[in-house]
Amino acid sequence: MALKARTGRPKPRPREGAGRDPSEGPGKPVPLSVLGITGSIGDSAVSLARCYPDRVRVVAMAAGRNVEKLKALVEEFRPEIVSVRGESERSRLLELLRESGRGSCPEISIGPGGLETVAAAGPEGTVVLSAVSGAAGLKPTWAALKAGRRVALANKESMVLAGDFIMPRMGRLVVPVDSEHSAVFQALGGTLDAKGAERLILTCSGGPFFGRGADELERVTSAEALAHPSWSMGPKITVDSATLLNKGLEVIEAHHLFQMPWDRIRVVVHPQSVIHSMVEHADGQVTAVMGPADMRAPISYALGFPERWPLLGGGGAKLPGYAPLAFDGALTFAEPDRRSFPCLRLAEEAGRSGGGAPAVLNAAGEVAVQAFLRGEIGFMGIPRLMGECLHRLGAAKLLRLEDALEEDLRARSLALQLLNGMRGRA
Repeated sequence: MALKARTGRPKPRPREGAGRDPSEGPGKPVPLSVLGITGSIGDSAVSLARCYPDRVRVVAMAAGRNVEKLKALVEEFRPEIVSVRGESERSRLLELLRESGRGSCPEISIGPGGLETVAAAGPEGTVVLSAVSGAAGLKPTWAALKAGRRVALANKESMVLAGDFIMPRMGRLVVPVDSEHSAVFQALGGTLDAKGAERLILTCSGGPFFGRGADELERVTSAEALAHPSWSMGPKITVDSATLLNKGLEVIEAHHLFQMPWDRIRVVVHPQSVIHSMVEHADGQVTAVMGPADMRAPISYALGFPERWPLLGGGGAKLPGYAPLAFDGALTFAEPDRRSFPCLRLAEEAGRSGGGAPAVLNAAGEVAVQAFLRGEIGFMGIPRLMGECLHRLGAAKLLRLEDALEEDLRARSLALQLLNGMRGRA
């Protein structure tokens, strides 16, 4: 049967807060504020900004303690405002900038308040890449949304802690960056509306310990946990990927982003990390989004949406180190082992419980992972600490954004108390 080309196809209507119509050409560079610019997601964003100055311009940035790296970025991109962790970091940054003879310095804010200031800064049309790690990213993400900024969301904890609060109020301004949620977003046709979907299928690599049993996992080291087979990420998310906690948090995030019922979100282990996620439609057909394991692809899609940037060339600068997908091997899938990797089960249960349970889960997970990286507890001590915190604190009702942060603090306090009794068992 011959196929006829369709003519007169209507242009897609961008979501509110979306980028320009791609048919209009590159136009002016999109102003970009990067929260967490010295982290792994920040590195990817910086790589894009260097290669595509005609498409994106960094106007604001926030970092924590890595002042030396921030100083080089300030000199390179000359942002209007930056934020650092505290007064000592601010003083050190000023000292470094003066020593270099750069001339005028940007406005420098400090602390959580400074982070929120940067999130709301910039000219009209600024896109905020929210890439601060952990619960600390919630308030600046909310500040950016309240300021009417489109948020390229890489801080999944914002959804984990307060998705029920954020999405009904500001969901129209959110574009997901996590590779799994970006894939679902793309498979749905560039929308968060999943009403016509039967299921969302989130893939995970299985991490470095795929196939190992619970007894063997008692003896793994932090060095082994940090050796992810597919992705290059920061230490916290890398360990979370090894425990499958990261996938559990992504299930919670997917529930809120796409308003999908819990029993219609499935996790499958896909060791090749070629398919980033899938959408099963009502007719049983499945749309899968495939691509290289490189976060610059979903970041560029979120920054340029609804336009796709030419990352492979074809009229634009080719990204260093960015390669097209190689179709040279088998694709396999398996069910996750929730007995050996209980963090996934704990996250799914916390999500279903709702209220403050996801905040408790996340806070306890942050404390536990840091303890594991310091050698204070073993790998399986991570889910034990999380499970005990969930058991003791339950799922408090949340009425305000601040309630989620209060549950986060309660859980951290309890986790630290429990940790004292676990030390020495690593």
